[in-house]
Amino acid sequence: MSDHDDHVAALSPEDAKLVTLARATRVRARAVEGAAVRDLDGRTYAAASVRLEHLHLSALEVCVAMAVASAAAGLEAAVVLTDGDLPDTRAVADLAGAGVPVLVGDPAGRIHTRSATSAG
Repeated sequence: MSDHDDHVAALSPEDAKLVTLARATRVRARAVEGAAVRDLDGRTYAAASVRLEHLHLSALEVCVAMAVASAAAGLEAAVVLTDGDLPDTRAVADLAGAGVPVLVGDPAGRIHTRSATSAG
């Protein structure tokens, strides 16, 4: 079993799924970030960061937009994999309020930071 497999096994099955989705999406898109979120109905949304000349969105912002477009009432959890700075979680808080768990990890899926969204 690899180090990645050991680490993902330490997460709940639902959070491990988010890590796997974020990691696969980031790799497939060759993006700086990959993210995945789970809505209150258990549906998942995964996305990569977008860097175009006139459009810059973090992977987390794309996930939130997908959830909103699918009429999600809120979010249960979020995962962001990046080799950059800690993500801005304001979009998650805009949709779901305070207290949503946000796991941040490296591109390989090793989680190094656990936090929660805060109000306003």
